[in-house]
Amino acid sequence: MSEQKMRVGFVGFGIMGRSMSANVLKAGFPLTVYNRTTSKTEPLRKAGAAVAASPAKVAARSDVVISCVSNSADVYQVVLDGEKGIIAGARKGTIAIDCSTAAPEVAKRCSEELGKKGMGFLDAPISGGDVGAKAGTLSIMVGGRKQDFDRALPLLGTMGKTIVYCGSSGSGYIVKLCNQILVSMNLLAAAEALSFAQTAGIEAKTMLEAVSGGAAGSWQLSNLGPKMMAGDYAPGFLVDYLLKDLRMAQGVAYDLKIPLPGMALAESLFRAASAHGFGQEGTQALYKIIRKLQADN
Repeated sequence: MSEQKMRVGFVGFGIMGRSMSANVLKAGFPLTVYNRTTSKTEPLRKAGAAVAASPAKVAARSDVVISCVSNSADVYQVVLDGEKGIIAGARKGTIAIDCSTAAPEVAKRCSEELGKKGMGFLDAPISGGDVGAKAGTLSIMVGGRKQDFDRALPLLGTMGKTIVYCGSSGSGYIVKLCNQILVSMNLLAAAEALSFAQTAGIEAKTMLEAVSGGAAGSWQLSNLGPKMMAGDYAPGFLVDYLLKDLRMAQGVAYDLKIPLPGMALAESLFRAASAHGFGQEGTQALYKIIRKLQADN
């Protein structure tokens, strides 16, 4: 099937999905979309996408269906619901690609159920925040059958810059949890260093300029450090979403019987951020918890 003729479906118009689907449409793929809140699909409809009434009806018009939803339960509903899910409308040869962050067992079940009907499933979670989604420069980590990955690669390339095949079904979700472990601890380090500089009387902007280009630099420091300094807590990725991912990682670690001590500390602080009412703010709101802890001392 040629890239030009591949019909694409997209389900889920959150912070990431809106921009990802727009990039698919800009690349010239015929696009059908669905979102529970239909009004969010209006800009895509005006740009030329068709709007369907359910994931099943999206799948009926698509060769590949991408989903980007909030959690494992939503993935099951979107993909496997017998009446309205992708499985209900797709035909043999259709590939479902899930870009959510979900538990590894979700990929295995979806792959098995879709496989019974001759369909493919790729777990393809994303990283790069709203900035990467808008620019089409996301990192995409993919698990599933290699032949499905190869077929989907031109499509994934409209949304991401770094696209890595990680292995069998569930591998993408596992690698995304690795990503979230790193994100959480890098954020903690950035927030702590910025607060330390501020308390010590160093201008935070000067500190950022001095360290960002060296061994201490990170995406979190460069992109979210300035937002912490400016008191900008608008979400590129929600505190509660990251907290959900860290809990999932802890569950996998429990099954593997391995400790994650650094991540456990970060998780507890993000839990505090959520408990203080910052759950729907950007992950950089962790800075407010660090400042509070230092002020209390």
